[in-house]
Formats: sequence, structure tokens, C-alpha cells
Amino acid sequence: MTKSDPNRVLRRLPLVVGGLGATLLLINRLLTPELTDSQARGDVLGVILSAVLILTGLIWQQVQPRSPEAVELIGEEGFVLAPDLPEAVKTELAWASHLLLTNTVTRSLVVFYQGKVLLRRGILGKKSEVVPGAIVKRVLEKQQPVYLVALNVYPGRFEFDYLPENTQGVICQPLGNQGVLILGANAPRSYTKQDENWISGIADKLAVTLAEHY
Repeated sequence: MTKSDPNRVLRRLPLVVGGLGATLLLINRLLTPELTDSQARGDVLGVILSAVLILTGLIWQQVQPRSPEAVELIGEEGFVLAPDLPEAVKTELAWASHLLLTNTVTRSLVVFYQGKVLLRRGILGKKSEVVPGAIVKRVLEKQQPVYLVALNVYPGRFEFDYLPENTQGVICQPLGNQGVLILGANAPRSYTKQDENWISGIADKLAVTLAEHY
């Protein structure tokens, strides 16, 4: 189920008001037996104002950006850590994942490091095992992040079967050359550049901790 656009009422308001004003002017004209000069001038002014409102509404429909449609991800909420992690790593993973889930549009995340899943948090997918596909392998090889802005249009989306099946956007952020932080969002094109910078900084700090303690 998609969330309704919070700005749709604002965008449509000038259209509704303008259309209502024009309709009332027409009704008033039809019901007036004798038209006076002052009423004629008032009608002209009213028509102009109604036209301006309608035109403004049409422009807003085209110009104002609409918020990406969000969905409710399919899955259960959870927090799963690998059992053999040092306490320092557990603390760092819990801290980093909490920040990402509360300060970005991320709704599901996985930490894959040295061939193992260290953390799954947020809305969990059905699979707990991560088998690196072409996209994750490229991130590991090149150590450059990949942002899939609308996951459902990418042929490689099937490799992310460990995320909720209706995940809308994915960021794969390298953790040095040993792992990948995989983030899933519930709306397409929803990560901003600021989000990407924030994720990169947290991933760098997480990579240092993992390299020292794991």
C-alpha cells in the first residue's frame, strides 16, 4: 500500500478555488435579471482572478516535485547479530545501524563482512544468507558505492533476495575491501546526496572498527 502524496491537496487547491469561483460567477450572472455596470466590472475581475488561480494550479501540478511514493516493506522487524562478535563490534554495529534507521530513509540493512552476515536490522527479508551477486562483487572489487534508485527496474535486483521483496531503493556501501553495508529504502529515489555522505561517513567508521576488532 502506498502512502498518499502529502502535497496533493496544496497543489490542487488553486484549481478547486478557481473553478469554484468561476462557477459561482456564472450562476450569479444567470440569476441576475438586470446587469449593472458595477456588477459587470466585478464579473470581469472575478473571471480574471479565477483564471489566474486555475493557471497557478496547473503550473503547480507540473512544477512542484512530488514526494516518492513509499510502501510498507514486507517482512518482520528484527535485530539479528552474529553470535561470535566481540563486544566492541556489537556496540559499533548497533550504534551505526540505529543512526542509519533513524536518520535516513533506510528501513532495512545488512552488514556483510569477510563472507559472513554480521548484522540484519530493520524490516528483515525472508533469507538470512547473503550470496554476493554482480553488484555486490563490483562494490567489493572497486570499493565504490552503488545506488540503485529504483530497484524494480534493475535486472540485477534478484541478487538482493535477502532484503524485503518490495524494497524500492538500495545503496551498497563498501566497508573497506572486506565487506559491504547494504541499505534498503521503502521509496524509490529517496536517498539525498546528504544521506549518501552520511552513509559513507558511518561506513568508514564502521570499517575501521571491524578491521581493528574482527
